[in-house]
Amino acid sequence: MTFRQFAFNNVLRNKRMYIAYFLSSMFTVMVFFTFAIFAFHPAFTGGSINQNALFGMAVSGGIIYVFSFFFVLYSMSSFLQSRKKEFGLLMMLGASDRQIRLMVFLENILIGFFATVGGILTGLLFAKVILLIAENVLIINESLYFYFPSLAIVVTFLSFILLFFCISVFVSFILRTNKLIDLIKGDKQSKGEPKASVFLSILAALLLIAGYGTALSVKGATVVFAMIPVILVVTLGTYLLFTQLSVFIIRLIKGNQLIFWRKTNMLLFSDLSFRMKDNARTFFLVAIISTVAFSAIGTLYGFQSYLTKGVKDANPYTIEYLPWADDSEEVIEKDIHTINAVLKEEDVEAKMESAELRYFETSEMSNGVLITRASDYNRFAALIGEKEVHPDENEAIVVEQSAAMLTQGPKASEKLMASSIQMDNGQEIQPEEVVHSEIFSELNGYYVVNDKAYNRLGSPLRTDLSIVWEAKEGQEDQILEAGRKLNEQLPHKAYANDYTLYQINKAYGPILFIGLFIGIVFFVSAGSFLYFRLFTDLDEEKRKFRAIAKIGLKESELKKVVNRQIALLFFSPIIIALVHGAVALTALSHLFDYNLAAESSLVLGSFAVIQIIYFWLVRYFYIKQVKGAIL
Repeated sequence: MTFRQFAFNNVLRNKRMYIAYFLSSMFTVMVFFTFAIFAFHPAFTGGSINQNALFGMAVSGGIIYVFSFFFVLYSMSSFLQSRKKEFGLLMMLGASDRQIRLMVFLENILIGFFATVGGILTGLLFAKVILLIAENVLIINESLYFYFPSLAIVVTFLSFILLFFCISVFVSFILRTNKLIDLIKGDKQSKGEPKASVFLSILAALLLIAGYGTALSVKGATVVFAMIPVILVVTLGTYLLFTQLSVFIIRLIKGNQLIFWRKTNMLLFSDLSFRMKDNARTFFLVAIISTVAFSAIGTLYGFQSYLTKGVKDANPYTIEYLPWADDSEEVIEKDIHTINAVLKEEDVEAKMESAELRYFETSEMSNGVLITRASDYNRFAALIGEKEVHPDENEAIVVEQSAAMLTQGPKASEKLMASSIQMDNGQEIQPEEVVHSEIFSELNGYYVVNDKAYNRLGSPLRTDLSIVWEAKEGQEDQILEAGRKLNEQLPHKAYANDYTLYQINKAYGPILFIGLFIGIVFFVSAGSFLYFRLFTDLDEEKRKFRAIAKIGLKESELKKVVNRQIALLFFSPIIIALVHGAVALTALSHLFDYNLAAESSLVLGSFAVIQIIYFWLVRYFYIKQVKGAIL
């Protein structure tokens, strides 16, 4: 058997340890290859559609490539750490340091080659499906048809072969073998009881509390100024949490006899402090990487929701026409004729309503406030299915637009409720009620009064005109095309809500698509880190449970202990990351004064479900390995 055959067989014999490394690397290659398929797609390279998507994918591909370097490097270091005993045995058999380095180099090149080829083949297998998804997410007019991506294959293959080669050279160069006795003993050497500093444990709790408290309490523009200090404080607190506070809490539990001596808790907590201490840096890395993934995707999704919600609130009608102040009646009539002609041309059935908007001086607002009659308000309300209002002759209703609630500072309703309406006979009408409605596009709020009271308001300060169209449902394509034409023919005067949303999603789609892919890569990598660390200690766990089984440990008790132990190690960093992400997204909602609870729950909940599924898969194979060593 040659030395190359020996290295090849060594990979096959260690397939349990290498499988996660191989699959994760293959997934990373597949994602990079997917971006390459987009980047070199004829629809993009032809310059006909969405060049922003091309640039974004090029940048994200670079991010994934750089991250892949550190991911592979970390993975290799985990393998080398778990193979101390193997290196010791090889040295006993006469292997030199140079031969061990060569073996590691050949193994990594072998894994890298097949991961690269596997990632490209997997990417080709799902390329059409991914192109269809991207075509809808990116919102483009042309079809992203399937093509054979020869250039993408060449770029991906050469890029990752170079990456794995550099990693292999780097790892084999820095690899240093310890004394033979240390290698042979491996993880059997006593590490001593893990110790935790009381001061640093308390400091960890205080840093996290201070960071969370600051992030949750600041509002508005203050969030931006507080962001960097909060990130630094929480990051340091997270590191101390895993290195100090977790060990300190476990030692307190071990000192409580009621808990420690209860059933199988002794087995659970006996070496948990060792494992928490040993894996502290991994847990810290996983928590931070997962937090970045959660926060990035949550921010992108939340910001898109914020933009679209603002547009919908500000423009509840299919089309809204806002003439300029110096437009004559002839110009207005011509514009209205143009809008009706476009709607007819696109076969859009829509009902039109118009109203004269008058602004009057009030006791607290001398610059004028909109006051509209109830009949006009109710006509517009019926158009979009909102609730009508019927104020008495001596009553006024304050209307606040939902979009105005997204702004910072005092609300429009507070100012209007503190003011009063002056009638031409000297009488004053005090507002009695506040309603939220989208009827008229007036961010400063306005009053609705009885028609009889409206006729006694006197002369207005100024007058505007509001003309809207509301189309029937089921005409989305026709409405979108009509909006496009109106945007060309009457820019900044005719606002088509559906077309505006289409433009926002078209511009924002590539950002969300790219952010989602990068976030998934980070999250999968974080899960792989946990897998590596968990299976690194598997041989020691086998010996421990084999010894305990000899003195009567039942299979049900074994599963119970292993389940709890894996769950604590697997979910500790993820739970911390979820909390970090929830606080970060809450701070983001404070920045825009917009509730992101639904968006945050969806993003964090989706990642939690994925992690639970991943946990059950890892748990199945882990318990199978432990049971196989006992039986």
